[in-house]
Amino acid sequence: MTQEYRIEKDSMGEVKVPADALYQAQTQRAVDNFHFSKHTMPVAFIQALAYIKQTAALTNAQLGHLEGDIAEAISDAAQTIIDGEHYDQFPIDVFQTGSGTSSNMNANEVIATLASKRLGGDVSPNDHVNMGQSSNDVVPTAIQISAVLTIENKLIPALNALSSALAEKRTEIGEKVKTGRTHLMDAMPVTFDQELGGWQFQIEHAKQGIERSLAAVRPLAQGGTAVGTGINADPRFAAAFADNLSQVTRTGFSASDNFFFNLSSQDAIVALSGQLKTAAVAMMKIANDLRWMNSGPLAGLGEIELQGLQPGSSIMPGKVNPVIPEAVAMRRHK
Repeated sequence: MTQEYRIEKDSMGEVKVPADALYQAQTQRAVDNFHFSKHTMPVAFIQALAYIKQTAALTNAQLGHLEGDIAEAISDAAQTIIDGEHYDQFPIDVFQTGSGTSSNMNANEVIATLASKRLGGDVSPNDHVNMGQSSNDVVPTAIQISAVLTIENKLIPALNALSSALAEKRTEIGEKVKTGRTHLMDAMPVTFDQELGGWQFQIEHAKQGIERSLAAVRPLAQGGTAVGTGINADPRFAAAFADNLSQVTRTGFSASDNFFFNLSSQDAIVALSGQLKTAAVAMMKIANDLRWMNSGPLAGLGEIELQGLQPGSSIMPGKVNPVIPEAVAMRRHK
């Protein structure tokens, strides 16, 4: 079928955009320029952009810079993205301009289009949706928000569940004695309570490290605008934005004490990444221990028997493999 287009204009002139697209000219230019991979920005990042646009609109309205009906239309439009709609309208390759301007404008344009439909009038991507913001503070803030929300809502609950499962298994089989090993060679005996307790402590240790590092990610870049001076933003914007975002997301954020730090580096995220790697290494170690202890059943260690979940061979009937530990090991390397 022949693709239908409409003509959009920006500071560089005219550009053809798919007729049914919610985005506009700047997004299309990025689609045309960046096609290095088939990977687009992660959903958590797009959702974080929507949180920023929603909170910025409400904050600018509170400060008297944006009409209430426009702010409400922007907020409602952003909420649809937060709720999981319109992700197909964010087609820009993850390998793009270093500042992330293309993704920021993608969010501005999509939300402006949706807000215009709700309002029945014109909502500008730049003057309204992007008011008091720059790509240079929006993108670092989106990284921070997506990291905090994903870790709090997904990773920490998963680590808690794993720790609880290990505690339950310790109660169930903890008194049983097995062979301890060094260099994969038999050593002194240990109990399953001691073995599983070591794993549980690893998980708790990793979780605590993540939570400590997360504290440094909560002070946001938003409000620094282009270079950290806060130009084009109300001096009250940063603190009000952080307060409003904390209420919307039900977690703690604050304005950064130094926007130049947030805009010129990602040190807090790098530190958090290191703690995430610690958790990944712990998972890898536990997965490999399970594989060794489950090996056999006749010629291996055969100390435990993992639950059989699926046939393990196309030519050896009855063979069952430790598929979950193997999948965990693969995810660690992803």
